[in-house]
Amino acid sequence: MTADEKKETVTRLRIEIAPKTIGLILLVVAGIWLLGQLTTVLSVVTVALVLVGTFDPIVGWMEQRGLQRGRALVLVFVVAALALAAVVLLMVPPLVAQFVDLIDNAPRERVRIVAALEGYSWAKPVIKALEDLPLEDIGARAGARMLGYSTQLVVAIGYGISTLFLAIYLLADPVRSKGLVYSVVPRRHHIKLARILLELKGIVGGYMRGQLITSLSIGVFVFVLLTILGADNALAIALFAALTDIIPFVGGYIASTPVVMAVTPQGASVTLIVIGLMVLYQEFESRLLVPRVYGRVLRLPPAVVLVALLVGGTLAGILGALLALPIAAGLQMVLRELHLALPGESPSPVDALQLDARANKVYEHLTEGVPAADAGAIADDLATIVKQTEASQIKQAEASQQAEVGNAAMTVVKLPLIPSSAKG
Repeated sequence: MTADEKKETVTRLRIEIAPKTIGLILLVVAGIWLLGQLTTVLSVVTVALVLVGTFDPIVGWMEQRGLQRGRALVLVFVVAALALAAVVLLMVPPLVAQFVDLIDNAPRERVRIVAALEGYSWAKPVIKALEDLPLEDIGARAGARMLGYSTQLVVAIGYGISTLFLAIYLLADPVRSKGLVYSVVPRRHHIKLARILLELKGIVGGYMRGQLITSLSIGVFVFVLLTILGADNALAIALFAALTDIIPFVGGYIASTPVVMAVTPQGASVTLIVIGLMVLYQEFESRLLVPRVYGRVLRLPPAVVLVALLVGGTLAGILGALLALPIAAGLQMVLRELHLALPGESPSPVDALQLDARANKVYEHLTEGVPAADAGAIADDLATIVKQTEASQIKQAEASQQAEVGNAAMTVVKLPLIPSSAKG
């Protein structure tokens, strides 16, 4: 082949994409777009499921004590509504009065603070910043801002009512609700689905208990602190701190604002001490209490807890941060239940796979010709038995492993020491 012929030779690379692959890509894109459009609906359903997981154990406990499920459900929600109303009545009026008083006294407080700082050269930038604050018409601007948020508040209340009624419906007839889920899942996967639902119930319950512990902790701390200092509205501010503490990252600092405002009349020294105590408490809660409570209950390491909160808050704001921990724990649990080992983990033991296979055979035998709703109840019972069996096997394995480690350590201790001269 001559040089001219080599130049004329053109290499062509042909890339072919199968129609099935193109369809799959389009389906994924359409699914992502649909999820973006249904974000609000998914949020309502997720919050409703969290409420179901929170109240279902209480309703079930009452039902076991002889109370009909409908009456137990009504009693639980009536008590919850009364508790919420009591919290609002005890918290809102004093805090609104304190807020209005703060707005009215803001210009006079600025004059007092500026007069106190005028003798210090380092305070000149602070004084200039205080003098530039537009405090004269702050009341009118605050009212206009609150009026602008009224429409969003009405929309949020509407979504809240829809979420509440969806949760009530799911709690009123759990067999039919689960039957609908089991009817769209192949029967060979029913045991696995029942185990996932059972674990999700425990995750949601653990998450709500963790929220209760952290909220109760900061509420008690704030109430005791303000009571010792003799501040007004200690109970209302403590309730506000307990409620806002459920907001990750910024909730504690929002809770600290009325606490600092309540002790401001007692002088700068007391105010600085209270600020320091609130900062120390936030460090205690974020670094010790939250990772230990949620990490132990949700089986999440402290680092995963913090990363999940960051990711949830970035993707979906406050609601995403609130639901980040149960969602992260749920994803980890689904991977574990489906026996999908991560790259750095060992695969599921053979005993677990054999136990699942035996449970599936028993389930297929018991549910032959049975409707989906009744089959779901049988799957729940078998999933509970499988979980208890696995728990006992894990305890036995841990005990035998500890015994082996102890024996190995004793063997090492009993080995004769070789003198350094003998090594040469």
